[in-house]
Amino acid sequence: MPDTYGKTPGRGRGRLVAVLVAVALLVVLLGGGSAVQLTRDLPAATLATTVAATMKIPGAAPRLPWPDSGSAELMIEGLGRLGGSSSDTVAPIGSVAKVMTAYVILKNHPLQGDEEGPSLTVTAADVADYKARIASNQSLVPVRVGQKLTERDAIEALMLPSANNIAHQLAIWDAGSEAAFVGKMNAAAAELGMADTTYTDPSGYLPTTVSTASDQVKLGRAALRMEVFAEIVALESARIPVTGKIRNYNDLLGVEGVSGIKTGSTDEAGGNLLFSAGLTVGGRKLTIVGAVFNQPGLHTPEQLANVNREVRALLKAVRQTVKQHTLLPAEPVGEVRTAWGSTSTVRPSTPLRVVGWPGMTVPLKADTTAPGATVTAGQAVGSVEASGVRVDLRADEATTGPSVWWRLTRTG
Repeated sequence: MPDTYGKTPGRGRGRLVAVLVAVALLVVLLGGGSAVQLTRDLPAATLATTVAATMKIPGAAPRLPWPDSGSAELMIEGLGRLGGSSSDTVAPIGSVAKVMTAYVILKNHPLQGDEEGPSLTVTAADVADYKARIASNQSLVPVRVGQKLTERDAIEALMLPSANNIAHQLAIWDAGSEAAFVGKMNAAAAELGMADTTYTDPSGYLPTTVSTASDQVKLGRAALRMEVFAEIVALESARIPVTGKIRNYNDLLGVEGVSGIKTGSTDEAGGNLLFSAGLTVGGRKLTIVGAVFNQPGLHTPEQLANVNREVRALLKAVRQTVKQHTLLPAEPVGEVRTAWGSTSTVRPSTPLRVVGWPGMTVPLKADTTAPGATVTAGQAVGSVEASGVRVDLRADEATTGPSVWWRLTRTG
């Protein structure tokens, strides 16, 4: 007969007995396996992050004071291209062509440290070439028959006072003829990806020697990797046989960190400067390589003054634009999850700050370490790196351990 609650007497006790029997059967079935389950190594936790492969530095892209005429190009080694203005416009480049002449010579006849290199002996033909150029008011250094110039002397005369006759002499010394040397210049340009460049002479005096600002920046970067070249173009002056002291035509040396590279001016080319400049931001030393070409003027001094004014304005703007920026704040970027479902938020240990400019795209690389089965509060579980700056990824809190039931019933 049912009790006052409508239940059959003994039914609750029966259910309890059934549960106890089931537990007993489970223990019997597990037997010695329960000890194994409880002592098995725990599986490693997993780490998932939301760190993207690339990020943009917050803010609007900078507006730089590009010249109103001619062309320009700017890049920063290790960071990338900052921008340009008509930088793929093909035009004569004047004596900037001598950068390729020096590059080919140093590539074929490398110099190291203080080495002077082999000697070049001035011939009667070299003297005749020098005299023939005087009437056209070209940049020259005097030479005489039998005079000896070391390779370093010749490159200094080529790059500092921009001697056209030395460009010719170096071409003959290296290749036997100007035509053969010009072939080497164009081959080197092709190797560097200078698709819009054509050299027709080693000095740049001919208006048929043409290039672009972007192409010449490619060459400038390659040439600066030659230590001797970088040292020579940074000289304010030097001394060579017969001529004595020679002066660098680059009046911007030392201004806004400028350390090279080459001026160039002709009636057809206008004023040109392929330049390098140092920049230190957040303790990081950077090199700017840029070009401002084809600036107007009635004569060389006016052309070079105009190009120098444009370069100074650009470099000043670059210094105001390139700063340290927070790319990744110390906010959650991921999660550690244990095999049994305990979690811990992951974030950079400190904000990831990089050098660059607003709008600049920065590649990021997130590396994760095996966090083990559990993590403790503050444990490093990986890192994230951008532009050579690396910060740890750390767990916010400790994960909890697994329950006995999870250990007993786990299948993996």
